[in-house]
Amino acid sequence: MDDLEKAILLAYEPSVADSALRAQAIAFCDRVKADPSALIRLCLDRLRRSPLVPVQFWCLQALHDVILLRYSSIPPADLPLLRSAMLSLASDRPLPAASPPFLKNKLAQAVAALIRHEYPASSWPDPFLCVLPSLPAADPASIDMFARFLAALDDDLLSLDYPRSPEEVSTASQVKDTMRQQCVPQIARHWYDAASLYNSLDPSLVSLVLDTMRRYITWIDIGLVANDAFVPLLFDLILAPSSTDQLSAAAGSCVLAIVLKRMDHRQKMVLLSSLPLSRIFANPDLVQKVPALVTGYAAEALECYKRLGSADMDGYSPLNLLDEALPSILYVMQESEEMELSNVVDFLSDYVIAMKSHSEKQAMYLSQILEAIRVQILYDPMYRNNLDLPDKIGKEEEDQMGEHRRELLTLFSTICRVAPSVTQLFIQNLVITALSSSKSSVEDVEAMLTLFYRLGETIKEEAARTGNGSLGELVQLLLSARFPCHNHRLVALIYLETVSRFIKFVQDNAQYIPHVLAVFLDERGIHHPNVNVSRRASYLFTRAVKLLKAKFVPYLDVILQGLQDIVAQFTSSDCSSKDLKCSGPEDGSQTFEAIGLLIGMEDVSPEKQSEYLAALLDPLSQKLKGLLSDAKAHGLEESSAKVSTIQQIIMALNALSKGFNERLATSSRPAIGIMFKKTLGVVLEILVSFPNIRALRNKITSFIHRMVEILGASILPFLPMLLKHLLVESEPEDMVDFLVLVNQLICKFSTSLEPILEDVFPAIASRLIEILPRDAFSAVPGCITEEVRELQDLQRTLYTFLHVMANHNLSLVFIAPSCWRFLDAIMQLLLITACSHKDILLRKMCVQIFVKLIKDWCTSYNGDDMVPGFRSFIIEKFAINCCLHSVLDKSFDFRDANSLILFGEIVLAQKVMYEKLGSDFVAYFVSSGLQGANCPHELAEQYYEKLQTNDLKALKSFYHLLIENLRQQQNGSLVFR
Repeated sequence: MDDLEKAILLAYEPSVADSALRAQAIAFCDRVKADPSALIRLCLDRLRRSPLVPVQFWCLQALHDVILLRYSSIPPADLPLLRSAMLSLASDRPLPAASPPFLKNKLAQAVAALIRHEYPASSWPDPFLCVLPSLPAADPASIDMFARFLAALDDDLLSLDYPRSPEEVSTASQVKDTMRQQCVPQIARHWYDAASLYNSLDPSLVSLVLDTMRRYITWIDIGLVANDAFVPLLFDLILAPSSTDQLSAAAGSCVLAIVLKRMDHRQKMVLLSSLPLSRIFANPDLVQKVPALVTGYAAEALECYKRLGSADMDGYSPLNLLDEALPSILYVMQESEEMELSNVVDFLSDYVIAMKSHSEKQAMYLSQILEAIRVQILYDPMYRNNLDLPDKIGKEEEDQMGEHRRELLTLFSTICRVAPSVTQLFIQNLVITALSSSKSSVEDVEAMLTLFYRLGETIKEEAARTGNGSLGELVQLLLSARFPCHNHRLVALIYLETVSRFIKFVQDNAQYIPHVLAVFLDERGIHHPNVNVSRRASYLFTRAVKLLKAKFVPYLDVILQGLQDIVAQFTSSDCSSKDLKCSGPEDGSQTFEAIGLLIGMEDVSPEKQSEYLAALLDPLSQKLKGLLSDAKAHGLEESSAKVSTIQQIIMALNALSKGFNERLATSSRPAIGIMFKKTLGVVLEILVSFPNIRALRNKITSFIHRMVEILGASILPFLPMLLKHLLVESEPEDMVDFLVLVNQLICKFSTSLEPILEDVFPAIASRLIEILPRDAFSAVPGCITEEVRELQDLQRTLYTFLHVMANHNLSLVFIAPSCWRFLDAIMQLLLITACSHKDILLRKMCVQIFVKLIKDWCTSYNGDDMVPGFRSFIIEKFAINCCLHSVLDKSFDFRDANSLILFGEIVLAQKVMYEKLGSDFVAYFVSSGLQGANCPHELAEQYYEKLQTNDLKALKSFYHLLIENLRQQQNGSLVFR
């Protein structure tokens, strides 16, 4: 072993203890590569002499690199030696048969790289012709090597399955054209001879040869392989009991390549008809061995049907071929792996769409496809318990099944649209079977209901309401259904979803309302033992009430009686149990919303309405009082069960109130308003006693929103105390909720809220100034923390709050004696935001606030304003910085739609300033603003003229042009014309 071999062994051994020694070895090997000529001779010599695999691989890698990357540096005198040696290694003097596959593959890559550079140029016009004569008498090692060489050439150059540059595509085209003329028939003959000779002696070798052949079928003459010699051989290899799975699959891949060969569709029909696929279709075991061939054949037959129709050609028609293939397709669908299933589903989707006008036979096939879909979407019974009370395994299985079902259910929906009568009959039979058997499994019933639900998604609204055809019978079966496995979570949930999907049927068929109510109110729905099912039923029942409440009113007593125990849970001693700790759209309070929507209907008599409402509000209020008394005596922790119980009750009150409005509570039926005011008093007592518990404060705030809409002006006496306590220890997120509530109050009561706002505004302003530091939003883009995001949300809400105040004639609040000290800070904040905030819409909002304040506070030209100093602030700060400098800045993009809207507001502000501030504004804006920006005198005069007109659009256009020209002037080129 010489130094080179030692160095190579060290270089390929990463576990060498001495890293410095390994680095020296790698450097030594790299130095050997410096001279291409010497490297070629060295490598060829070592490939002949050295038995060490790492040395052989290093030599082949070095040769591959020098050919691929440094070909131009190879001396021309060395090329003949390189060609002959590489071809010899790839044919008559191959590597030893025991050489590992990666060594053979590397040699194949090196030869392919050389072919790529030199063929079909005149320097090496016939490499294939040099190899092919030796192959008939060659040993298996040479055949193996030639197959690997052809595969490597396909990977490296010929295949269009990889991204190629235009130059590579051109080179590949030249190589293919030359090979077609020169050697492809001989190569095809070699494939046939090798497959014939070695299929029983060395099936792995034949599989390799056939894999190479598959690659080349796409571009060689189809007659070289689709002939009386090759086709029988390939089918014998597929059909022979002695064939290995690998060999059968390789032969099947070649037949598939023949089937997929691009050609005229009439020629394709002749080709498909000539292939004895029926021998495969007759044997399910063979179908399972070559599923891709079965699917590909059927897909090509379908394409022929689309192009040629069903006409016979020499006794065959595309429909005949499809009819022959479909049973096997369905078998593949039932037995295949996920990847092949996807291909089958794609084919069947195309097939269904193509069969829009289907015969009785095709309707039978559609029914079989529906059954195959049903079987495929079944859960495995071994996970039944995991899915009922879902644990980690159950949740994973549910997620995987959801992904698995996606394409299958899309196919089902396609069949529903193409053949609705076939689908409805199929579903009807499934329902009848499930109802008639006491042994219907969870999995069968869940799959049936899932398909039933998807059927509902495809039906038009009119059909769903009228129940045309068998659909009405189906819905009737559904509404009265009680399955033996109804207790299982999956069955119960999909049953409820399916009933909800078809709920519109009851709109035109009121006789089924009792059935619908029974579904939701009995153990199939809200009274289901599984809490998740019960809550989902409550949510879906509320949706049904919103749609059908007028039709449900006659059954109000029945509904309330059916929900009596559910309502009582919110006042029971175990209300704080784990089952009730839930947030989101299915927290259990939807039952109260449904009840509120029903008893809030004006069809209910005032006496009954008051009776029902009192029966609901009084127990909830009493429970709150009891909890409050206990909390005062023993304290209240935010994470305690008591807090959870109070939250639940307030959520129930909030949900219940959604059925009522201000007109009902204050005008037509004032008793309702009295009851809600009484309840509000109880809730506010909790806020007063425990204002620092955020979880309660959030729920109380939400409840107050509803009370504002119900009680109207009668809530005003509650507000001072309420708003004061909502501000206690409020964080940014709390302040957002608080300001949203105040905005609602302002929009509702406008100037009636002025005295309350004057009282509470100082606390609001001081808290906001404390929370919002000036540098709160200087974070690097993309690195915004949750804290900064909350502050940004609060800032946006603040500007909305100020905007709402200004536009509801409450600007006097800003200058009230109790609020005056905050005026300067607010004006500075508005100014900074109007000039430079990155959110253009916030800038627009701030400009609008200034415009409204100018209108309110600047009443005449003589400077006799109600706010001392405001006139000079507007002229010297707002006009110059916002209306001029901010739009002169290159960051102001006139191509942006929102920026153009902001620009329009800025121009409007100038018009308002001219109307309210007169010559004070014009003189300062022209002298210190425009002329300070080097605006020519004549342009300033034109600006003044435009300002005096009532044409705001003309003023905006002129000012835009003026700004653009000032920008150009700043760059040294005045272009105003």
